[in-house]
Amino acid sequence: MIKIFHNNRCSKSRCGVEILENSGKDFEIINYLQTPPNKEELKDIIKLLGIAPIELVRKNEQIWKDAYKDKNLSDDEVIEAMIENPKLIERPIVINGKKAVIGRPPETIKEII
Repeated sequence: MIKIFHNNRCSKSRCGVEILENSGKDFEIINYLQTPPNKEELKDIIKLLGIAPIELVRKNEQIWKDAYKDKNLSDDEVIEAMIENPKLIERPIVINGKKAVIGRPPETIKEII
């Protein structure tokens, strides 16, 4: 089943849900701020996306700027930062089987559904 890691306060994330609704396919909405992924799940998501952990970080979030911005963090430390502060995770993330995309722009979601 298709999964979307979603934050309803984000317009791009809401757009992603709309694209999935219009696709007619079944999907699961995961509000990752309320139900954040654990370390293994986050590592799996990053692997599916084919990116480095730092590429999944929302670097304009104040918490990133205050606590992490000028530090030389390892991949594990970046992942730990996202686990401790799920708001740092870029959104929306859509997973369909062995494929995943960050829905920025939201139209990229159509590539995997």
